[in-house]
Amino acid sequence: MHLPGSFVSCGFTIFSLFLGLLLPCTTGRELKYVVLVYRHGDRNPVSTFPTNEVKEDAWPQGYGQLTTNGMRRQYELGQFIKERYKGFLSDDYKRNEIYVRSTDYDRTIMSAQANLAGLFPPQGSQIWNTDIPWQPVPVHTVPRSSEKLLYYPVRAECQKFGKLLKETFGSEAVGGQVNGQMEFLGKLAADLGYDVMKLLDFNSHTLWNAYDTLLVQQMNNQPVPPWATDEVMGTLKNLLAFALNAMFGVHKREEKSRVQGGLLVKDILDKMTEATQATDGRKMLMYSAHDITLAALQVALDVFKPHLPPYAACHFFELYKEDDGEFAIEMYYQTSTDAPPEQLILPGCEAACPLQKFKELVSPVLPEDWQAECNS
Repeated sequence: MHLPGSFVSCGFTIFSLFLGLLLPCTTGRELKYVVLVYRHGDRNPVSTFPTNEVKEDAWPQGYGQLTTNGMRRQYELGQFIKERYKGFLSDDYKRNEIYVRSTDYDRTIMSAQANLAGLFPPQGSQIWNTDIPWQPVPVHTVPRSSEKLLYYPVRAECQKFGKLLKETFGSEAVGGQVNGQMEFLGKLAADLGYDVMKLLDFNSHTLWNAYDTLLVQQMNNQPVPPWATDEVMGTLKNLLAFALNAMFGVHKREEKSRVQGGLLVKDILDKMTEATQATDGRKMLMYSAHDITLAALQVALDVFKPHLPPYAACHFFELYKEDDGEFAIEMYYQTSTDAPPEQLILPGCEAACPLQKFKELVSPVLPEDWQAECNS
């Protein structure tokens, strides 16, 4: 297990060491900037399937909305972030230290708010109502029609990605895998009430949404059809994890990433480069987004291990100024606040990857003119 920075002579307790929460307290190494990209908390299913007996009225607030469990999970992530960056972020909310952006979905905006409630509970002069241990913190967003940074895949304005996606699912590496599951998918389509070709239209997310609906019903003690056994759900989960990886990677990963997740990689590196010279006091950038955002980002970085990112999964980028004055990036990925985050290492680099080397290694996925590349 790796903690941010050196932990020599810090005198950690075993508990603190296990949690991996504390920042370095010795050496001249200094944390300068943090970027967080996380998935929203637990939500209701976003849709249903024709044979499902559970209808939208079974879900408080309707399809796609954040649940109380999702609020709690994000609140806990906020508490984890507060403890991890204790001594780096101020205990009080300071508007110049953090900027929060969300996609324009209720569940991501509400997740950001719940997260910030755990991160910045009011104290002292910031307590405005003694009965409410919460304070408002700004969450910024842009209209969905303008979102190209945090919601993927970007299709409508990127013809090139559509062509690459068609190539991908027609390739032997991907198409062969799907064809090998046709008997399973044919039976599943009949059980769900779909034509098998509709189920295989990956652009419509029909298969993804059906699995998600079944999973959310299981998690919330709603009835599920008898055919949705653990074996069926396991097979479907593995197939979707493969398809998610294939959507952004596997075939022509770098080309696809230049018009998808590379956009976010470029944005993060631009912000970190600015932070090496900044004097405005900004310390953290927080992005509240989706599972597919994390997948596109990690595929672009070539650190994605095929899986379905769980609720409140969080990718950490930490920018350090080293003893010699150079800057380095460390990355971590957390899927539960019950365990310390896993360190991710950019292929071709070390754990603390020098900023300039990081840029050089990911340069093949950084778009120069996104619109021009999409139309090429």
